[in-house]
Amino acid sequence: MSETRAPLPWLFRRRSSTEMMKNLASVSSSLLPAFGTVVDEGYLQLRKRVIAPYDRRYRWWQTFLVALVIYCAWASPFELAFKKAATGGFMAVDLVVDVFFAIDILLTFFVAYLDKSTYLLVDDHKKIALRYVTSLWFPMDVASTLPFQLVYRIFTGKTSESEVFRVLNLLRLWRLRRVSELFERLEKDIRFSYFLTRLVKLISVTLFAVHSAGCFYFWLASHHKNPDNTWIGIKIQDFKHRSIWLGYTYSIYWSIVTLTTVGYGDLHAVNTGEKIFNMFYMLFNIGLTAYIIGNMTNLIVHAAVRTFAMRDTINEVLRYASKNRLPEGLKGQMLAHMQLKFKTAELQQEEVLEDLPKAIRSSIAQHLFRSTVENTYLFKGVSEDLVIQLVSEMKAEYYPPKVEIILENEIPTDFYIMVSGELDVLTYKNGTQQVLSKLGAADVAGEIGVIFNIPQPFTMRTKRLSQVIRMSHHHFKLMVQPESEDGKTIISNFIQYLKGLKQEMQKEIPFLMELLRDMNVEHNATNEGLQNPAALNSHGDTSDEERPETSSPISSKNPIRVVIHGHHPNESPAEGQGDTSGKLIHMPDSIEDLFRLAEKKFGKRGNTILMEDGSQVEELVALRENDNLFIF
Repeated sequence: MSETRAPLPWLFRRRSSTEMMKNLASVSSSLLPAFGTVVDEGYLQLRKRVIAPYDRRYRWWQTFLVALVIYCAWASPFELAFKKAATGGFMAVDLVVDVFFAIDILLTFFVAYLDKSTYLLVDDHKKIALRYVTSLWFPMDVASTLPFQLVYRIFTGKTSESEVFRVLNLLRLWRLRRVSELFERLEKDIRFSYFLTRLVKLISVTLFAVHSAGCFYFWLASHHKNPDNTWIGIKIQDFKHRSIWLGYTYSIYWSIVTLTTVGYGDLHAVNTGEKIFNMFYMLFNIGLTAYIIGNMTNLIVHAAVRTFAMRDTINEVLRYASKNRLPEGLKGQMLAHMQLKFKTAELQQEEVLEDLPKAIRSSIAQHLFRSTVENTYLFKGVSEDLVIQLVSEMKAEYYPPKVEIILENEIPTDFYIMVSGELDVLTYKNGTQQVLSKLGAADVAGEIGVIFNIPQPFTMRTKRLSQVIRMSHHHFKLMVQPESEDGKTIISNFIQYLKGLKQEMQKEIPFLMELLRDMNVEHNATNEGLQNPAALNSHGDTSDEERPETSSPISSKNPIRVVIHGHHPNESPAEGQGDTSGKLIHMPDSIEDLFRLAEKKFGKRGNTILMEDGSQVEELVALRENDNLFIF
């Protein structure tokens, strides 16, 4: 056995590995899952005078034989019913057709086969021949190909018009298995419409049933002892000597009327033999009708199932909105989002690609979104490795027009990069809506809240159909924290972006100036430490005097931000007096460091830390994000 994996060599000769690799790529993707392992260049060559079953030219040969099978399926019952056709010009055509199928029998002895246990192509001549000869296919192929009438004439020297030879010609219907195999292959081939393939198959089965039953109807009438006492004899006198096509027309007509259960009554079974055949034929029609109706129903429902699901989901949304008395604007956003979800279902990355391996999904994401991420201001100048990691973790989403994707003051869990479309940056003042700016392709939305770790300062609303890629706050920090140089680049880009914002947007970001000052201090201190190694202690950190008061959320390990307030000794914190503006800082490592930091901020040393409710702070681990601390 040669370890061969789906090769495509030319017939009866070796080919180079390069040629075979090129032809292997042309194999339909529906066939590849049949092979257990990855194709390797070293296992592609077959032995001499061996044909690969998936060879392109061998496939064309099989398709040509299918066309001959269609002729046999029509001619065999027809010649059985009409004697004059069997002894006329049809005999010469039958002999030519049999020659082609005889050639195919010879070729089968040279066609490699797929071992079901190892999924390897077997190209050993002896094993191929033994497998074919010991199977049912070989005797049936030979029996369906032999021209019995011609053989009888050669051995006896006589011409016989015996009924036996016409009955033996029905063995050629064995070739119909090739048509079934062709339809199975076409149904799995994505290049052809599944609906049309199934439809053609159903029509073919119906036509063959009608044709075969019609021919057998005429055969029963022509072989009855009293031809006038038959279904056609009571209508046409001496029908045996009339035109073949007249009898065939009547036969097909009655077969169709019986198949469709119409029963006009103009033609009906007269003798016992016809009635018995009619009973079996009508029982067969019950199964055939059920098969056709079931398949057509399945095809129609499959095509409309997405529409049914969409309508059911929209009705559920409407019931939910009505039950909870949601505003019309919010209900409209829900409906628009659900409709867009179904219209763009084939474009949703998670739905289409969820069954693919991660490496393939990542490659597709790189192809679709890498250029967009590289053109984003936030990631200009960062390393290629970081860009690849970021794109692999991003999720693509679509939003319809006039839908809010970020709400003001919501928790910053994600930020978005625009791929296409347009966003309005909004804020609300005194109950009125104000548009501050617009975002387009390659712009970033929501990054201010994520990087500063503060509630989102703006509302982001789509102006038209938009595609965005979403990045999780958590994944963003995990990927950027180990990359110190890229983290500095991102911070530098972010600072420059904030400085270029409009004044009305800067005013909407709380503690912006202090946040920028803290980020600048850390950025400059880090650069000085890198340029002056003497300023680093033995652990690689800056000394206590040169260590910045706060750190950026990208370069630190999930720091906690708190707001500190300084109070005059004779003022009570619970009364809300004193310095009410507050200072936003990163929580230091100890309470002493917090007192020292507060002294630098307010110019006075404190010794007590209280919360807003008046409780005294004894351990920093009990504090949470954005807590207000009163130090006096």
